[in-house]
Amino acid sequence: MTAAANLSVDQDIIYPDSDGHPMSDNTKQFEWIVTIKGGLDALFKDDPNVFVAGDLLWYPVEGNNKLRAAPDTMVAFGRSKGYRGSYKQWQEDNIAPQVVFEILSPGNTLTEMAKKLELYEVFGVEEYYLYDPDKNDLSIWQRLEGRLTVVEQTSSWVSPRLGVRFEQTSETMQIYRPDGRPFATYVELDRQRETAEQRAETAEQRAKELEAKLRALGIDPDA
Repeated sequence: MTAAANLSVDQDIIYPDSDGHPMSDNTKQFEWIVTIKGGLDALFKDDPNVFVAGDLLWYPVEGNNKLRAAPDTMVAFGRSKGYRGSYKQWQEDNIAPQVVFEILSPGNTLTEMAKKLELYEVFGVEEYYLYDPDKNDLSIWQRLEGRLTVVEQTSSWVSPRLGVRFEQTSETMQIYRPDGRPFATYVELDRQRETAEQRAETAEQRAKELEAKLRALGIDPDA
């Protein structure tokens, strides 16, 4: 087959934006995916060259639309933010996502997860995080000497790429930003906002009361 014919075949290949599978199987898995993805979005919001995506199909090899994965969350350093129907690595300066997250659900099989690990290892993922929220079990792989190697100590771990810290208690996992603030759900963030607003309102009211007392004493608080 000539080079021109090969080019024509490649141009005819369709890379679907969906694999037909749901993003999550249950509310617990969905909440973790959204919390991690949203936390990373917030962490890198000011860096235009960090791309964060959730449940986005990643095609590592041009011409092969069967070889693909859709990490629950992935981070690609060196790639611009913006819309993508899928992540075609050859259109992204051949940069693979350096960090991927998977949140286990009862529907995941050992075979499925083993295939994902193999793909992540072959195509350049540097850090792979696999969390089972039902068992509160976190497994971490880090690329060492060209291979994804299991990290033995995961009860407290700082990601070399992300700078975030993972802490495991007997009940759950918590992820902390480099400044110490924890990743939070939308509900937790909204409660924090409400608390901050209430404190601001209380402080303003106290300031007004103090101002009124000073004026009553003949003291000009603005002087």
